[in-house]
Amino acid sequence: MKLVISGQLLVISLVRVFCFCLLFTIHYSLNTSAFAQQGMNPDRDQPLEITAEQTLEWHRDNQQYIARGSVIAKQGDVTIIADILTADYRETSASAFEIYRLSADGNVKISSKGNVAYGQKAVYDVDRGVAVMTGDNLRLAAPDQSVTARDSFEYWVTEGRLTARGGAHVTRMGGDTLDADIVAAIFTEDATGTRQLKNLTADGHVRITTPNEIVTGKKGRYEAVTNIAVLSGDVKITRGPNVLEGERAEVNLTTNVSKMLGGPVQGTNGTGRVRGVFYPGSDKKPVIEKVPAPSQSQKKFQNRPMLLGQ
Repeated sequence: MKLVISGQLLVISLVRVFCFCLLFTIHYSLNTSAFAQQGMNPDRDQPLEITAEQTLEWHRDNQQYIARGSVIAKQGDVTIIADILTADYRETSASAFEIYRLSADGNVKISSKGNVAYGQKAVYDVDRGVAVMTGDNLRLAAPDQSVTARDSFEYWVTEGRLTARGGAHVTRMGGDTLDADIVAAIFTEDATGTRQLKNLTADGHVRITTPNEIVTGKKGRYEAVTNIAVLSGDVKITRGPNVLEGERAEVNLTTNVSKMLGGPVQGTNGTGRVRGVFYPGSDKKPVIEKVPAPSQSQKKFQNRPMLLGQ
């Protein structure tokens, strides 16, 4: 990408001094001819603006810019905020300043079309529009749910795709939750341009918890348009002491009706049969009555040896 301000190849302008903080602005226009292919960032032809409250350093030998202090980077619908931001650039035949990577460190926040992702570190691939986020308190906040993870986020910011790895946890509006080793979510834009969840897939130790039951399995898929989740692989539905077991289950989160489905599932060793264990009156609280202590004569009778046929 080519670095341009007011027609100059490189200009770093001091916008103003406020409370001894410096605000620098850099605008980048991208050369798109090298990236006209699928899988590339659709916003790559948009200007990239970086501002900082403290300093903006140009490390020529390392081909880097380092911005410090409440850094804000904007390109198209994507905004990245961090304590420190490092921009790596390369020289090509088309441009002397082609920025291809942004590395954010400290209190990182990436926002786009109503979704906001939080973490401690992020590496954003400008060419592809994907950020890998790590560190404590990984979280994606969307209008209708939130996603957290222990290990990492792979966030395709411009496409609206997220893969959460390691103890992934999804909380829906209303309190239903989904847990899995890995969760992959796809978001789509509504009429207002805000991204809403379209579907998600879960892999490994999948667990759906509702106010009435717990459903576990090996894999799961949720479709927002139907509000139905389908789990497969050693599925168990638990409601109080009652249990349903099988290889595949359908959970309707609107009606709170769960169905265990028979038939073999490809890639599993199950028989395809379903099994249920039910406890009558399990929804009622048990009644506990006091039993009077036995009298002396009853004790003597209880202590007598029992004879065959007595």
